[in-house]
Amino acid sequence: MAAHAVTPLTICCLRRGVPLNHSRRLLAVAAAAPESPAPTPAPSQLPLPPVPPRKGYFPKRGETVELTCEALAFKGKGVCKVAGSTFVLLCDGALPGERLIARVRRLRRGAFAEAAKLRTLEPHHDAIEAPCPLAADCGGCKTQSLAYAAQIRHKHHQVRDLLVNFGKFDPKRLESSEPDDILKPTVQCDEIFRYRNKMEFSFGTKRWVQKELKDKGEEVEVKQETNETDGYALGLHAPGFFDKVLHVQKCFLQSEPADKVLAVVQETWMDPAIGLTPYDVHKHVGFLKHLMIRTGRNISTGTPEVMVNFVTSCYKPDVLMPLVDKITKIPEVVSVINNVNSSVGNSSVGEQEYTLYGKPNITEMLRGLAFQISANSFFQTNTKQADVLYKLIEDSAGLKGDGSEIVLDLFCGTGTIGLTFARRAKHIYGYEVVPEAIEDARKNAKLNGINNATFVQGDLNKINESFGKEFPKPDIIISDPNRPGMHMKLIKWLLEVKAPRIVYVSCNPATCARDLDYLCHGVEEKDLRGFYELKSVIPVDMFPHTPHIECVCLLELR
Repeated sequence: MAAHAVTPLTICCLRRGVPLNHSRRLLAVAAAAPESPAPTPAPSQLPLPPVPPRKGYFPKRGETVELTCEALAFKGKGVCKVAGSTFVLLCDGALPGERLIARVRRLRRGAFAEAAKLRTLEPHHDAIEAPCPLAADCGGCKTQSLAYAAQIRHKHHQVRDLLVNFGKFDPKRLESSEPDDILKPTVQCDEIFRYRNKMEFSFGTKRWVQKELKDKGEEVEVKQETNETDGYALGLHAPGFFDKVLHVQKCFLQSEPADKVLAVVQETWMDPAIGLTPYDVHKHVGFLKHLMIRTGRNISTGTPEVMVNFVTSCYKPDVLMPLVDKITKIPEVVSVINNVNSSVGNSSVGEQEYTLYGKPNITEMLRGLAFQISANSFFQTNTKQADVLYKLIEDSAGLKGDGSEIVLDLFCGTGTIGLTFARRAKHIYGYEVVPEAIEDARKNAKLNGINNATFVQGDLNKINESFGKEFPKPDIIISDPNRPGMHMKLIKWLLEVKAPRIVYVSCNPATCARDLDYLCHGVEEKDLRGFYELKSVIPVDMFPHTPHIECVCLLELR
């Protein structure tokens, strides 16, 4: 793909936490590395003769345009252009090779535009039929109609491009024929459906609908901004709308027992005799806000355990009981929780929590350990692939296994990574800002009989000179930050403490590349010198059909 004067990948990364003081450098790089050659089209699919360049083309808001998608930018938006033009339009739902009709929705400071896909003229490369009929509208599975091998290819290219352009790593070292090449093949997911152990659905007063428009005298169905309706809905928010909900009867990402729960709730909650109402985010009235369904496993039998969590605006257990009575007839349901969130916000975390049925938590097994999961606990959403991920983290850390090493687990959450190391280490020290997560980590250590783990609640974005004095110098540091990556204060501390090995686990390759650059090459404007060498980067696909990619990165002290 040709480079762009202003790159969509760069723009998306700037939004996701790459510092603005790097904008000049970032705006000079290409949107994506060259893609693998596309399959040769059939004669009937050969492109039309080139259109003369449209010099100075600049779209207008509301304009309907014909686009060709050339690549995927970070976060899964299609990088599109009008024929003969170099101006970039980012379009959700557009996939490489696709010709489409779209409507310009937003102009971004003249650098690029955002467009809403209306309909497809020619299908994209590697096109398959999406199993879910809602895939094009939902936004949760943006690439379900793209063959899985192609999804992996695009994700791998994005990681490579970010490491080169933002991490400033030598592309020849990243990928070579030598066994010590840095960027390893992307680890695929064995199960590309039914892999999520948690889904959160929203109740709403405005149901997202498909609208019919006339195009060249023919009626066609298109996906675009809906007319407001008064239809109640339970499902997922329409992309870009906080108040409109796509009604979902089943979801191919969650477990089959969770789908049973969703079906029973859908059959029941709108019955006028029950008197339940969805929360109106404009008027701030109504009762039902969210439905969260979590799936775990009984540690004795291995059978599924399902927790159902109703998030409501106030506490009225009697009103919920008709729903509770029906869903508890499903054998896998062992817990029904009510989180009460009386604020006008859209959070699914309640101010108070009540157990309406069964036990207050469910359990899950990971790397041979048992974990208790409460309604608001953080736990890896794809359990089976998390097992693969944690094995890669453990292998990258290279523990001796003789119980002599100190492991520092930064952003430890509920302690899952550190606890899997505990039996091979001298001591684990975990740090996490969320108090409830630290409480769960301590419970999980006790549940598994682990006594050499200490978990501390603290904000790693606000560390001071005293940080690190309460534990010995670590031999291995695991850092698993959230999407914004690590704060400069923490990076400075890491460069000062000089642990022999750092395993950086990232859910955002843009901020990951930035932080790896700092640790390996230093930060000139902060007068910080880099002391680490990047030894390996292993991309791991945790969430098929989405643009998300995890990376396990090993750094060794030079």
